[in-house]
Amino acid sequence: MSDMQNFMDEIEKSMVRLHSHDVVTGKVINVTDNEIMVNVGYKSDGIIPRDEISNDYSVNPRSLVKIGDEIKVYVIKVDDGEGNVLLSKKRVDMEKGWEDLEKIKDSDALLEAKVVEVVRGGVIAIARGIRCFIPASQLSDTYVEDLTTFVGKNFNTRVIEIDRRKNKAVLSRKVVLKQEKEESKKEVFSNIEKGQRISGTVRNIADFGAFVDIGGVDGLVHISDLSWNRVKHPSNLLKVGQKVEVEVLDFDMDKERISLGMKQLQPQPWDLAEEKYQVGEVVTGKVVRMVDYGAFVELEPGLDGLVHISEISEGYVKKPSEVLEVGQEVSVKVLEVNAEQKRISLSISAANKTEVEPEFKNEEGSVTIGDVINSADDK
Repeated sequence: MSDMQNFMDEIEKSMVRLHSHDVVTGKVINVTDNEIMVNVGYKSDGIIPRDEISNDYSVNPRSLVKIGDEIKVYVIKVDDGEGNVLLSKKRVDMEKGWEDLEKIKDSDALLEAKVVEVVRGGVIAIARGIRCFIPASQLSDTYVEDLTTFVGKNFNTRVIEIDRRKNKAVLSRKVVLKQEKEESKKEVFSNIEKGQRISGTVRNIADFGAFVDIGGVDGLVHISDLSWNRVKHPSNLLKVGQKVEVEVLDFDMDKERISLGMKQLQPQPWDLAEEKYQVGEVVTGKVVRMVDYGAFVELEPGLDGLVHISEISEGYVKKPSEVLEVGQEVSVKVLEVNAEQKRISLSISAANKTEVEPEFKNEEGSVTIGDVINSADDK
């Protein structure tokens, strides 16, 4: 019995002495979805419950540690009432986390954060084990309607305020985005050239045109440069998020403006107009616009010709709208094609005359009016 007692005494002497608030190193001996068991060299094992593992409650303990890992833990209680040592991992991580945040703020470095929940006025994000606040106004450089879309997302931020005594840390994603855009602008403007062909993404659509992102900088495609055809509204041709090819028409680095064109990458209808439409030819078109002096007829998208009011009908026409209406299909005769001046003259009356004019054939044995008259004179 004496030997056994001595042996037990020696074992107890070899064990560490623990006190609440101690920070010790232990070895992971088991991991579940809800807790981590750690051997800290004490007579009983230590347990880290789920709420003491991390401030990010969505994290599974198995993704943080594995059996055999050595980790630092904070002693909450030497005896949790069931004979186990109650430990905390997150409190050790937080201590180092606060130190990291202070250094990061002083160096103005980037800090990666993960949004874990939405609160009043903003969101909570975990960074270096610390629960940080990101105000709604600092989440983006544009208005954010639904903050829940950020939950679960990781992104870079900057520390804009820190008060360790109040456990307060405020982050901003907005300043990071602004800096990234400024860097993108510099890169784009340093490489951009007139006539350059670039791939982009439609970011916004307005009545007067569409804004296209060409690498972190938005350029404007004016409605007149969307297509050779008439475009009533840019939304009839494009949608937000659509990938497009554009040509750089002009840019102003000081004003940070870029003018883009899409129709410039499409065939110009006037280039082939003289070949496709011969003088004297009768073709079909659609009335697209009427003015006091005549009507414009679309022969193909982007190619309109003018029917002068005197060429609408053989009779007197006071106003084109008395005879024609927009959208009406008409036959027209080509009177003139001038591609250089982008002008085509057409005639409806000449086309109608050509269509109804009979083709007389004086075949052998046929009787004509002249034949009848001659016969009468002979008598």
